[in-house]
Amino acid sequence: MPDTVSLLVGTTKGLFILRGNADGTSFNLTGPHCEGWPINHAIADAASGTIWAAGGGEWFGAGVWRCDNGAWRLSRGGFDDVKQIWSLAQDGARLLAGTKPAALYESHDGGESWSKIQSLTDQPGADDWSPGAAGLVLHTILPGADGKLWVGISSAGAFVSPDGGGSWQHLNRRSNRTGPAGALLRDWGDGQEFRAQDEIFSCVHNMAFGAAPGLIYMQNHQGVYRSRDGGALWEEITDGLPSTFGFPVAAHPRDPDMLWVFPLNGDSQGRYPPDAKAAVWRSRDAGESWHPLSQGLPANDCFFTVLRQAMANDRADPAGVYFGTNTGSVFASRDEGDHWTEVARHLPTILSVEVMLT
Repeated sequence: MPDTVSLLVGTTKGLFILRGNADGTSFNLTGPHCEGWPINHAIADAASGTIWAAGGGEWFGAGVWRCDNGAWRLSRGGFDDVKQIWSLAQDGARLLAGTKPAALYESHDGGESWSKIQSLTDQPGADDWSPGAAGLVLHTILPGADGKLWVGISSAGAFVSPDGGGSWQHLNRRSNRTGPAGALLRDWGDGQEFRAQDEIFSCVHNMAFGAAPGLIYMQNHQGVYRSRDGGALWEEITDGLPSTFGFPVAAHPRDPDMLWVFPLNGDSQGRYPPDAKAAVWRSRDAGESWHPLSQGLPANDCFFTVLRQAMANDRADPAGVYFGTNTGSVFASRDEGDHWTEVARHLPTILSVEVMLT
């Protein structure tokens, strides 16, 4: 592969950069950058090498850091009513930022100044959005082709804009396919069957594009889902996983049928791997079946959490997969999850992992 993979690791105490060697078998660590700010998410432009890191909090305020040729500077412009920046994405020449409270911002000058896209939070029903455990946050931004744009908000749901942010549609329709998160219940005591939900649960945790037009994978608070039509209809694909709960989802860059998730034991049971055994679960058939991948991961007494933005993959062949934990470790696989190596440890709580090509 002509490019070297490095990792942008957002933590509660700044951004760290793990720069891989030529074959990606080891990484050198630099940081913390961004003056120790909590960094929820960071992205990089492969052509220019520019890095943007988003974060903040009640003590620091909200802002986006930009790094060019090793020099960092901070932009706060336009974020007056924002507590934190949670997510970033490049959409052609513009940058997009998701915030807490949930809103979408755009920048047309490389992140120097920002303006709110009013159409999202002005749409009917937005006043009724309810927060998740971390608050009301816009954490997932997926720019698509032909001006389309998808976002995920916890816990308001998934939304799509067909015109780059001019108008929005709520994507919450469940297919007729049943699964652990949408099984038929018999609660009335009279033998009457009814479906638990005709809509998917609104607390979206993460979304990722699959490698086919219209294909999106989602992990939400109650299961894993697949849409083949851009989110208009969601099919549950949780069956075969050890739990319905988890945060991240990653999808193969070329194979539309391959994806990875990291199941956790539940929202009220500790949020650690089932049976305290770490495993990334991979599907090779678009979620019809799942297999645990644990070689090189902690096999016992593992109580860490992998958060919603803390898993990423590269475009190598075979694809590399990477994740960070709330206990400060980064694990890397260079063979699509078959084998894992701990490439960093003892970092602060890891909030995000993104791939950077150098």
